[in-house]
Amino acid sequence: MFTASPSIIDPFVHTYSIVARDPDTGQMGVAVQSHYFSVGSTVPWAEAGVGAVATQAFANRDYGPEGLALLRQGRNAAQALEILLQQDEEHETRQVALVDAQGHVAAHTGSRCIASAGHARGDHFSVQANMMVDDSVWPAMKRAYEEAGGDLADRLIATLEAAQEAGGDIRGQQAAAILIVSGQQQQQWWHGRLFDLRVEDHPHPVEELKRLVSIRKAWLLFDRSNELALAQRYDEAVNLLRKAIELEPDITELQFRGSAILFMAGEAPEALALLRDAFAREPQWAELVPRLAAVGLMPDDPGLLKYILDQRSPGGDP
Repeated sequence: MFTASPSIIDPFVHTYSIVARDPDTGQMGVAVQSHYFSVGSTVPWAEAGVGAVATQAFANRDYGPEGLALLRQGRNAAQALEILLQQDEEHETRQVALVDAQGHVAAHTGSRCIASAGHARGDHFSVQANMMVDDSVWPAMKRAYEEAGGDLADRLIATLEAAQEAGGDIRGQQAAAILIVSGQQQQQWWHGRLFDLRVEDHPHPVEELKRLVSIRKAWLLFDRSNELALAQRYDEAVNLLRKAIELEPDITELQFRGSAILFMAGEAPEALALLRDAFAREPQWAELVPRLAAVGLMPDDPGLLKYILDQRSPGGDP
C-alpha cells in the first residue's frame, strides 16, 4: 500500500502530457513538459509491444513500472489503472494515463490535483494536465493531436506546442521529454526504444525537444541506410542516407559516416564530396581515418587512405 504523504516525498510534477498509440505502426509513446527539473526521469514510461504510461501531479513513480507490468500480464489499460488506484491511498492526488498495445486508453485526474486540472481521451490517446493557467489547455491538446499530420513523434510534439500556446503550466517552462517505443514486443524490456529524449532544463524546452527529435530521425534513417547497405540493397541505402543528410545537413559525423555507405554503393564522387565538406568544417575527423583503418573499420589500403585524406586540401578533387 502507498501510504506516504504526497506533500513530503512524491515528485511535485505538475505538468501536461500525452500518451498515444499510432494505429498504423503500433508505436506507442509519451511526451511531456513541466516546470520541473528533469521531468523525463519521472513522468514517461513505455515498453515496446506493451504500452505507455504518464504519471504526474503528486507523481507516484511506481505507477510507471507497475502499470507496464500489469499490461504485460494481459490487463488492458482500464484494468491496470483500476488496480493502481486501488493500491494507492493517495490516488486523489495523482494524475495518470495509460495506453495499451491494442489502443485502449484509461486516465485519472484525482480530486486533489491542483487546478486547473483535467484530461481528455480520444482514439488511441489521452491528454492530461494539471496546475495549468486555465482549463483550455487539455482541450487544445486534444484538438492538436487529432489535427496534426506526420508520424507519431511529430504529432506528440504538436500536442505539446498546442498546450504551451494555450498557456501551459502556470509556473512557466523548464523541462520536456519524449519516449516512443515499437509496437513489437521485445525479448528485453529496454529494447525497441525509438525515441528516448530529454531536455532537463531549458527556457524553451518544447522547442529544444523538437530539435532533438529531428536529429534522432536523421540517425534512425542513417541506421536503416547502413542496414540496407550491408544487405547490398544499395539504391535504397543511398536514398535513405540522402534523406538523413537533407534532414540534418549540419551534422558532420553524419557526413563522415555516410561516406562509407556511399563508397560501398559505388558512389565514390559523392562520398568524397561529403568528406571534403566534413574535413573543411571539422578537420579532426580526418585524423580518425587511419585510426579506423587500424582496427578494421575502414580498408587498410595506403592508396585509398591517401586518396581520402587528400580531401583535406582545397582543390583536392579526384
